[in-house]
Amino acid sequence: MKNRKLLMIPGPTPVLRSIQDEMGRETVAFGDSEFVADFQQLINDLKEMWSCDGMAFVVAASGTYSMEMALVNNLKRGDSLLIVSNGFFGDRFIEIAKKKGYTYDVLSASWGHVVSAEEIAEQLKKKTYDAITVTHVDTSTGAVAPVHEIGQVLKNFPETIYIVDGVCSVAGEPVDMMKDHIDVLFSGSQKAFGVAPGLALLWAGKKSLERRESLPEVIEYYADYKKWAPVMDDTKKYFATPAVNMTWAMKKSVDIIKEEGLENRYERHRRNAEAMRAALEAMGFKILADASCRAVTLSNPLYPEGVDDGEFRLELEKQGVQVAGGLGEYAGKMFRIGHMGNVDEHELAATICAIEKTMAKLLPSFKVGSGITAFLKSLCRE
Repeated sequence: MKNRKLLMIPGPTPVLRSIQDEMGRETVAFGDSEFVADFQQLINDLKEMWSCDGMAFVVAASGTYSMEMALVNNLKRGDSLLIVSNGFFGDRFIEIAKKKGYTYDVLSASWGHVVSAEEIAEQLKKKTYDAITVTHVDTSTGAVAPVHEIGQVLKNFPETIYIVDGVCSVAGEPVDMMKDHIDVLFSGSQKAFGVAPGLALLWAGKKSLERRESLPEVIEYYADYKKWAPVMDDTKKYFATPAVNMTWAMKKSVDIIKEEGLENRYERHRRNAEAMRAALEAMGFKILADASCRAVTLSNPLYPEGVDDGEFRLELEKQGVQVAGGLGEYAGKMFRIGHMGNVDEHELAATICAIEKTMAKLLPSFKVGSGITAFLKSLCRE
């Protein structure tokens, strides 16, 4: 009998049966009274839980769509944008900025490190920017940006819209729009929320909504705040057909998060991440991200000498675990493993055992048991 596959990539992440069941419900009209109430509750919960003083948007799309939605509603052609990039997905903002005709500057960190709040403060003193983008967790590096500290800097630059890419952080890493002075936060359903891919999530604070009002009509149709705002205010209204079953699944995810409690969820992610990294290091892997900025939602381990990426990931999949390959200059040099959302200790332990079996097959000198022992010791210290 084949092993059941564990989905341990940085997204999509495993989906609980209770969330899957919501996707399998009989589909109803988007005007159905029960659905309208559930949709409105979801939007209200998202606003409250992440301290949004403006509007939350739930739209059938991907996280990349959220990036574009965040930019086009806060910038017009020729506006100035500061892009803070800590890896592959931070650089994606550059491509979008070029297509939209923004003027932009880029502050970059070497992979595995992050641009500091102090560096950003110095750049903001040199030039006035209409907006700044920061990727909270870049899955190409596994590094987490200091969004709270950056927010404290942005308090002194009220003309600049602070946009945070939270695709791989929201519901896993601590983030709060009010405390962190964030104007736009966005994410997707498939990562730390533990829902299947398909929903773009965006929170726009009052400052962002006011910026949109000041812009001429944006050329984008589907991405325009003004098209979606009436629906998010009153879910009985219509602009484009909502993803009914995905919305139910998202509501179930948020209900699970509310039951667990956000602070407890953050602590669980921290505890599991530390245990997973202890296991990886005990097995001979090195973590790409510097110890000062390691995200809790994923890890990016560099292979020990003698381990081939293709062979490792193929054998690991035979053992029942799927992980992702490295990106950019680290392609073939590391793998990326998610430990976020509703992944529990049992799934993490099974993943480590599968990695151990894989390493033992590829490296005869490998000491079996080192990883799971380190994992258990880390958890038992808590």
